[in-house]
This record gives sequence, C-alpha cells and structure tokens, in this order.
Amino acid sequence: MIKKYVLSILLFSVLTSSAKAQLIIEPQPIDAVVVENGSSSILKGPSILNNEGYFVWGGSVIKGEDGRYHMFYSRWPSGDDQDKFTDGWLTASEIAYAVSDDADHGFKFVKTVVQGQGKERRPEAWDGQSVHNPHIQRFNGTYYLYHTGSTYPGEQPRGSSGAELSRRDLIQQSQQIGVITFHSIDDLLEGNIIRSENPLLSPRTRVKDENVLNPSPKGTEAKPDNLIVVNPAVVKRRADGRYLLYFKGNLYIPNWRGVHGVAISDSPTGPFRQRDEFVFDVKDDDGKLASAEDPYVWYHEDSGFYYTVFKDFTGKITGGDPGLALMKSSDGIHWEKPDNAMFMPLSLKLKNGHTVEVNRLERPQFLIGEDGLPKVLYAACSLNPLNEKRDGSSFNVQILLKSYFYKE
Repeated sequence: MIKKYVLSILLFSVLTSSAKAQLIIEPQPIDAVVVENGSSSILKGPSILNNEGYFVWGGSVIKGEDGRYHMFYSRWPSGDDQDKFTDGWLTASEIAYAVSDDADHGFKFVKTVVQGQGKERRPEAWDGQSVHNPHIQRFNGTYYLYHTGSTYPGEQPRGSSGAELSRRDLIQQSQQIGVITFHSIDDLLEGNIIRSENPLLSPRTRVKDENVLNPSPKGTEAKPDNLIVVNPAVVKRRADGRYLLYFKGNLYIPNWRGVHGVAISDSPTGPFRQRDEFVFDVKDDDGKLASAEDPYVWYHEDSGFYYTVFKDFTGKITGGDPGLALMKSSDGIHWEKPDNAMFMPLSLKLKNGHTVEVNRLERPQFLIGEDGLPKVLYAACSLNPLNEKRDGSSFNVQILLKSYFYKE
C-alpha cells in the first residue's frame, strides 16, 4: 500500500486563450499515517476527518464570520448491524458539522445538522429517507447549503416497471436536490434554518429500458437530468449575476454512466431552469458521453475562466488513468479539456515522504481564496474497496494547495 519513493510534485496547468498564461495548482503533502483497521487500512492524522462508528464522506467548507472554517459533510452509521457501504449512503446518510481554526487540518465533529425528515416523522417528504452531497455557498451574506435528498416511495404495483426494484434501488431512483438557508453559523446550530419543503431540482425525464420508477413515455429522449439529480455545485455567473447549478443525472446506454447538466436561476433558491445540453461532454471511445460525477465549479477573475474538477471513472477525460479531471469554460456552459486534464491521480503524498495509493478519491470540494485561487481540496477517500464494507473505513482528506496564476 505504501511506496517508499517520493512522488514528484504535480503541476496542473490550464492555458488561457490569450498569450501564455497558466493556472498552476500544486497539492502539498498531508499530515497523516496509515493505520490498520481490521481487514481494512485507513488514514489517520490532523489532515483526516474520521468519526468512530460512521462512514465519513464528502465535505464542503466555508470560512465563517468568526474567521473559523466550517465543514458540512456526509456520514452514516457503520457496524456489523448496519447496511453495507453501497446501501448505507442511500438509506441513512445525514449531514454533520465540524469546525477548525485551520483550513487544511484539525476538523472536529460538533453535531449532526440535517437528517432525513423521516427522523422528524415525515417519511413521505422528498428527503424523508436521507440527505447527502452537501455543498456550502454564501451569497450576499446568506448561507446556502445545497444537498441531495431521497425518499422511499413504497412498494410498487405488481406489473409496473418499478415492481422488481429493491427498496435500496427505489430510494436511489428518488434522489433530488434541495437547499437549506441560514444567516449565521449560530443560527444553524440553534436550528434557525429554512429548509426546502419541495425539491429545488427534479428530473424531467425518467428513461431506462427496464426496472425504472415512474418511467417516461416510450420514445422520450433522455435529458441530462435523467432519472436522478445529484452532486449539486453552484457558482454565480459574472456576466449577468445569475446562478448556475450543476448536477449529475444517469444515462443507461446500455449500462449506467454519470452525465451532467446545468440549471440557471436569478436567485440562489430558484426557481432553476434546466438547459437541455450536456456539460463536461467528453466522448468515450464508442462516441458516447464518458462517465463522471461530483463536479466542483469556480470562477477565476484573472484568467476569465470557469474551472471544474470532478471524478473521471475511466480515464477518458483525464487522458490517462481514472482520477480527478480538470476542465475550463469561458461562459460556464460550454466546456473544454485543457492540455493537461489530469488534476489528481488516485494517490496521496504524506509528509513522511511516502506515497499512498487510494481506491476512492471522490466528491472534490475546494476552499477558494479571495483571489479566485484554490487553497484547500477536500475529498472523500478510502484506501480499500468499499462497497461490501461495514467497518467505517472511509474518511475525508484535506489537502493544502499551492496555487498561482502565472503570466509570461
């Protein structure tokens, strides 16, 4: 698992359309060590957020009015009597809150701040089963915590297209996006929040050959928001002050692959209108959209570009191995690959000089500085395959970044 060589510093460059100019991002070594955990290995240390008795997943961080750093992250119970990883994130995920005086380490759990509304005796709500994929933003002095929610729609009628779906898969096919608003961290901790009574974004099409909940009519063309909408990422467009909400949907062509779209609104709380075109639309060898998920999008003033980093399942977007891919856009709608689309491979460099290969590196979220440059990367991670695990062997890793914009 640990290699004794030193991985050379990775330079990730994006060329602008003007003369030679580069956005350079250098991931720094993290303060962590490998610890054996039964049949799994995990990382522990100041750069890692673990919670005993839980799987820990994606975390989104914002600097608060108090100067501290506030993380909102997904977690769900682990243990022999709990659902395995591949089911638990759907059936029991909640959004927890941690805080640190430092942006890149030292986060400590404080409390759970959002749960499926079934815990509040509203299992029929759109997010009655679980909440997941937190993404925090602050616009005009108000905090917006975007997230996905799921519900259990109940057993489907015999003979219907959804009748053969398991409870887990019925919940999976119910995923939609909502938002929670609050005016301060103190308000959040005291429960003074406004929660979406209805989804902020829902699928317009439900196209799948078989085993689909509430299918669209035969012959319907699948939109980017097909079957589900998840992985919210929001950015304010500089051209007109409108808000762009990026999301993932699912296509089955014939097997599952994650695709992306964008919706636009005059307000951070909607209503959002989905556009029909696919974004981050790199084609696979078969001419179909390459599978990806988990976009994070930001705008860099000096270069005049929007950038996104997301998970590439196959390496068709990075141009090499699977990992975190990088793309850019001049308008937030039409995207292109830079010369080096590999943002980060599936490995982490430790401060002790070792390099650790990881099995999962997902749900990337950034802390962006006032200069528009990424300062810290937060990612869900595991060292071992997770799907069948019940041991809580996932964690969130915080990676300090050295970023600068270089002009010749």
